[in-house]
Amino acid sequence: MIFRRLFHSHLAQASYLIGCGASHEAIVIDPHRDVDLFLNAARAEGVRIIAVTETHVHADFLSGSHELAAHTGARLYLSGEGRGPWSYSDDLIRDAEAVLLHDRFVIRIGAVRIEVLHTPGHTPEHLTFLITDTAVADEPMGAVTGDFVFVGDIGRPDLLERAVRVTGSADAAAHQLYRSLGRLAPYPDYLQVWPGHGAGSACGRGLSAVPQSTLGYERRHNWALRTGDENAFVTDVLSGQPDAPAYFKEMKRLNANGVPPWREVMRPAFVAPDEVVAALARGTTVIDTRSADGFAAEHIPGTINIPFNRAFLTWVGSLVPLEGEVILIGEEAQLGQAVGDLGLIGFDHVVGYTGPDVVESWRRGNRALEPVVTASVLQVAPRLQSGGVTLLDVRSSSERAAEHIPGSVHIPLGALSDSLDQLDHTHPIVVHCQSGGRSAIAASVLLARGFTDVENLEGGLDAWRDAGGSVANDGVSLS
Repeated sequence: MIFRRLFHSHLAQASYLIGCGASHEAIVIDPHRDVDLFLNAARAEGVRIIAVTETHVHADFLSGSHELAAHTGARLYLSGEGRGPWSYSDDLIRDAEAVLLHDRFVIRIGAVRIEVLHTPGHTPEHLTFLITDTAVADEPMGAVTGDFVFVGDIGRPDLLERAVRVTGSADAAAHQLYRSLGRLAPYPDYLQVWPGHGAGSACGRGLSAVPQSTLGYERRHNWALRTGDENAFVTDVLSGQPDAPAYFKEMKRLNANGVPPWREVMRPAFVAPDEVVAALARGTTVIDTRSADGFAAEHIPGTINIPFNRAFLTWVGSLVPLEGEVILIGEEAQLGQAVGDLGLIGFDHVVGYTGPDVVESWRRGNRALEPVVTASVLQVAPRLQSGGVTLLDVRSSSERAAEHIPGSVHIPLGALSDSLDQLDHTHPIVVHCQSGGRSAIAASVLLARGFTDVENLEGGLDAWRDAGGSVANDGVSLS
């Protein structure tokens, strides 16, 4: 049996190419939109992709299943379980000539047997794939679990309610998830677990960076497989989940109804400083991907700062309109990856780029640059006490519930762009997060949206606590 895990670090997402060495055929499970990755992997392994499938309708990236199947002539298999408004549409199934999968359905790729197990909870249609190499065994060696079982955690059951606003669905989904875990009881401890995500994904609460596990290890060390009381499980799994990024709803909609073909990504045009001026004037989002420190020292007014790191896609997807034009400021060597990454979540309109030296060119053109002012705990504390400043907490809801600075207000960073009307433009604002990274992004968004008196709390809540500042676990929330 041929087995390839193809992991995208900026999505924290794993796809799988599984094939038969004798028949030179393969299936791809959970491909993202960059289909060249899978075509190249198949070519390297000397196999032909004859089947494409996915564990569920994804929320955190655009699926490449339909496009990969069309490109290779492979059969597309999609879940036929849990049919409803947010499962695969009839139009997509018809247009893709997809075969609908149901519980215990079997796909054969040469000597590899792939058995379908319906495991709802994360989503109603979710499937797990049990993999048996019949050339050497008559029982499965592992399971591609998608967003069902992770290393150290399980998939969250609240995304339909929190991201898509299907009211009341989270509790029922949590009960489904508990019962789905019960379906693993007959399988041996040695069964390998090949999950769809690792650390950094918002599809679970405490995912490990370890790429795979075994069912026996998870039975011993994964809290979800150790909880024997269903009601206690439901309470636990619904508490402390991370905020759902704003773009998840649009990803679900597109993946359920049909992802537009990913046009060949053209290299965006170089943009001169004068063109940046014009772009900002017409409403183009200009993202400065430099470090927070570099942006804070000086930046072009109207630009926002989202450093190009593992959280780049999360914050772009949450803070930037999906359909609008985008220009990137950053190192040219990173341009290709940044543009490609943005395409994975549907940002197909990156129209230009310019290097970090645009800031110096801007200065030479006698144009004003802007800093992000930082403030220390000692500077902020008395102003907060006197009511002279709004202290804005942009951490997640779970972080906020655990502890926060009394008198602060709360808007999670991912919700900030849609919540600006909750803030007073005329009142000084100091932004904070846990240590200063997210608040730097938030400060740049506020400045770009016309807030003029904005500061970033240096060191965030960690510095506040270290300086002896008080914290609480209840308070005002604007979200």
